[in-house]
Amino acid sequence: MEDKLRLYIIDGTSIVYRAFHAIPDLRNSKGLPTNAVYGFIQTIRKILRDFNPVYMAIAFDVKGPTMRHEKFTQYKAQRPPMPDLLVPQLPYIKEFLAALNIPVLEKESYEADDIIATVVKMASSVGFKTCVITADKDIYQLVDANTVILDYLTGEESGTQEVMEKFGVGPGQIADLIGLAGDSTDNIPGVPGIGLKTAVKLLKEYGSIDHIFSNIEAISGERLRENLKKHRDDALLSRELARLHAEVPIELDLEAVKLGKTDHETLIRLLKELEFEKMLKEAAGEYAKSSPKVAPEGYISIKDESQIKSLVQEIRKQKRTSITLFLSDEEFLRAALYGLSVAFTEDRAFFMTSGAIQGNIVTPDNIRDFIKTILEDDSIIKDTDNAKSLYLYALKNGVRLKNIGMDISIASYLLDPSRASHTVEALSYELLGGMPEDFSIRGEGGGGGEDDLIKACGKAIKIKALAHLLDKKLEDERLKALYLSLELPLTEVLASMEIAGVRVDPDILKNLSKEISVLIEDIERSVYALAGGVFNINSPKQLSKVLFEDLRLKPIKKTKTGYSTGEEVLTELAKVHELPDRILNYRQLAKLKSTYIDSLVALINPDTGRIHTSFNQTVTATGRLSSSRPNLQNIPVRGEWALRIREAFVAEKGFVLFSADYSQIELRIVAHMASDPALIDAFKKDEDIHARTACEVFGLKSPSDVTPEQRRRAKAINFGIIYGMGPYGLSLELGIPVEEAEAYITSYFNHYRSVKEFIERTIVQARSIGYTTTLFGRRRFIPELKGDVEANVRLGERLAVNTPIQGTAADIIKAAMIRIHRRMRDEGLRSRMIIQIHDELVFEAFKGELELLSAVV
Repeated sequence: MEDKLRLYIIDGTSIVYRAFHAIPDLRNSKGLPTNAVYGFIQTIRKILRDFNPVYMAIAFDVKGPTMRHEKFTQYKAQRPPMPDLLVPQLPYIKEFLAALNIPVLEKESYEADDIIATVVKMASSVGFKTCVITADKDIYQLVDANTVILDYLTGEESGTQEVMEKFGVGPGQIADLIGLAGDSTDNIPGVPGIGLKTAVKLLKEYGSIDHIFSNIEAISGERLRENLKKHRDDALLSRELARLHAEVPIELDLEAVKLGKTDHETLIRLLKELEFEKMLKEAAGEYAKSSPKVAPEGYISIKDESQIKSLVQEIRKQKRTSITLFLSDEEFLRAALYGLSVAFTEDRAFFMTSGAIQGNIVTPDNIRDFIKTILEDDSIIKDTDNAKSLYLYALKNGVRLKNIGMDISIASYLLDPSRASHTVEALSYELLGGMPEDFSIRGEGGGGGEDDLIKACGKAIKIKALAHLLDKKLEDERLKALYLSLELPLTEVLASMEIAGVRVDPDILKNLSKEISVLIEDIERSVYALAGGVFNINSPKQLSKVLFEDLRLKPIKKTKTGYSTGEEVLTELAKVHELPDRILNYRQLAKLKSTYIDSLVALINPDTGRIHTSFNQTVTATGRLSSSRPNLQNIPVRGEWALRIREAFVAEKGFVLFSADYSQIELRIVAHMASDPALIDAFKKDEDIHARTACEVFGLKSPSDVTPEQRRRAKAINFGIIYGMGPYGLSLELGIPVEEAEAYITSYFNHYRSVKEFIERTIVQARSIGYTTTLFGRRRFIPELKGDVEANVRLGERLAVNTPIQGTAADIIKAAMIRIHRRMRDEGLRSRMIIQIHDELVFEAFKGELELLSAVV
C-alpha cells in the first residue's frame, strides 16, 4: 500500500487485553497494577516509531450491551467480566493517549469493530488508504483495495490475497464464514456440526449463505442438507452478528484523526506516577530537545585564574558548597576530568572546564589546584552527589578530603532503598518538582559550550537544594546517625579499595581460556555425533528439534515458544540420554569462558595490571554492597574450574592474599533478634549449629550421631527458615516430598519456638507500619504486604523476615570495614583491603604485617 494519505486505525480494546495477558504482574510502589498500561504504551510507541503516522485513531469498546445483544442476548455471554486488576488501568491508558493527542473513538451501544468499519468507509470515500491494527478476525471483512490489516510487530500487511490464504475465502465472505461455522470467542452459534473446513467448501461453491439456501436441494449429503435447513435462522442470525456496521453515528472528519503535538508535561507526569523510569527518561530527553534553554544570569563560566581565586574566597565565606565532578569513564583510573561545578547559593553556580568555552584560559593545573584547595579545607562543608567519586579523585591526586556534608544519593538510598534511581536527575524531579532534566555533559575537548554550562550549573544548584531537603528528612526519619556513622564513612573505604584493585595474572586466564576452548570444541563434535548432524547448540529452537523430534526424547516442560531446553529439563533428560548432559557441560564451560575468564582479562587496567571493580552502595534493598565491572562477588566458588579461575587472583611480590569471614553471622543475628534460648545456648557453647539443629529436628541424642546427609539437611532448614522458604521450596532444595519437608519445618519450630514467634511478629509489624528495620535502624519499605495478589504477599512476608537479618549482617560488616580501614591507615600499614563478599573480607597483606593485620581484623 502506498504511503500517501494513509490512516492508521487501532482496535484499542484488543491491544489492552493482549498487553494485560502478555505481561506478568507489574505494579508501582503504591501497589497500582501497571502491566496493561506498560504493554499498551510500548505498543503505541512502537507503532509511532516504526510507521510514523500522520493520521491515526484508536477505537475502544464501551461497557454495556450493544445492538447485537438486542438481537441475541447470549452474544459474548461466555466472556468473563473485565479482570479487577485491569479496571484501574484504563483511565491511565486514556490519559496517555490524550497526552499524545491521539484521537480516541468510542460510542455507547457500538463495538470498536463497528467504529473501525465506519472510519474505514469514511476514509475510503475521500481517497485515503487505511491500515487496521487488530487481533480480531471479524475486521478482515473490511479488507479491499484501500484497506489492509497491519501486523505492527512484523510490518506485514494482509490484503485480499492474504485473506484468501488465511481463511480460504475472500474478505466479503468472512461474515458468511462466521455465520456458518460460528465463533466461540463471541459466542456466535453458527450452524451446529459445521466447522471452518465445511463452511469454506460451501462458500467456495455457492459464494454466500443466501446462495447456499437458494440452492439447498442441490447440496450433496442428506445429513448436511437437512442440518442447514433446520438451522437456517441460526446461520442468518450469526452472519448478522458477525457483520460489521459502518454506520455508527459519530461526527468525524479527517482533521479530527490527525495527530496533534504531544503534551510533554502531562506525559511526563503520567510516566512518573506509573514509575516507568526508562520511558520517563526518554520522554524527558524529547522534551528537552523541543525546548532549548538559555543559561540563567547566575550560571557563570570560570574563564581565568583570577576568577578561581575570587570563587575560593566566596566559598570560604559561605562555609558550604555543593560540588560535582564530570568524568569521561565509569572506572576512575581510566577517566579524564572534563570539569566541575559548584554552587553555594540557590541561584548562583559556577562551571569550570579547561575546554572549549570561548575565551577560556583555565588550565588543568588551575582546576586541580582549585579542587585541592576546596577538598582539603576543613572549614568548608562539601555536599555532593557522589562522595566516593570525590574520595577517588583525592586518593588519585594525593589530596586529603575533609568535611563531606551530604551525599544526596546515599541519603536518598537510606530514606527509601527501593527507589528506582538515586541520581540528581531522578531526585530533583521527584522531590523538587518541575520538569525532568539531563545533567550529563558532552565534554568534547573539555567542554561543550553553552549547553554544558546550563547542565553543569543546574546540577550543582539541584545538589545544593536536595542536600538541604534530604538532610532534614534524615533527621525527621531518625536515619542521620546511620548516615554519619556508617554509610558516609564507608565511601572513603570503598574508594581506597577501588583504587587498590585486585591483582590478576592474565597469563593464567588466557591459558585457561585456550584450554576451555579446546574442550568446548571436543564437546561440540561429540554433540554433533550424538545428534546425527550439525546444528546451532546455542539455539533453543534448534536444540528442541534435535531432542524432541530427531531423538524423540519426552518433553518435560512447555513454554510460550515451544518445549523448554532449560537446565532443569536437561538435567532430567540426562538420566535417559547422553546428549543433554553434553549440552549442560557445553553451557557451563561457555559461560565460564565468556562471563568470567575472557571478561576478567578485558577488564585488567593496562597501567596497573589490576582489576578495579566498582563497589555499589545504593543498589541492593537490604543494605548489602554489590560490585560491578566485574562482579567480584559472583566469581564461581565450587568445582575444579572455579578453583582454577581463583588461582588467577594473585598478590604483588612481597604480599599474600588473606581472607576473613564471620561465622554463621545471619544465624547469630536470628538468635539475637528472636532471643531464642536454644540457639543462643548453642552459639555460646560454640557448637556446630547445623549438627545441633539436626539433633533437634531428627530426634538424635548427640551431635556425634548426626550423619553428613542429616547435617546437610539441617543446614538447608536453618538457612531456609531465614529466607522464608516454605515446605515446597525446602522439598526442592533437599529433593524430598513436600510432606516430609513440612514435617521438618514443624519439628524445627517446635524446638525453636522463639524463632517462629520472631517471624510472625516481624511480619505483623511490617504489615502495620509498611517497612522493616535492621538493628542499626536501616529501613526497607514492603508494599507487597498490602497487595491483593497472593504470590506478592508471600514475597512480602519473606522480605519482611529476611531483610532485618541480611541487612543487619550487612551493617555489621560495613562497621567492621570502617574500623579496619582506620586502624590500617592510622598505623601506616602497607597491607590493603581489596574485596568484600557479603560476610567476607579479602586483604592483600604485606608479609611482614601478616600477624599484626590478622590481629587487627
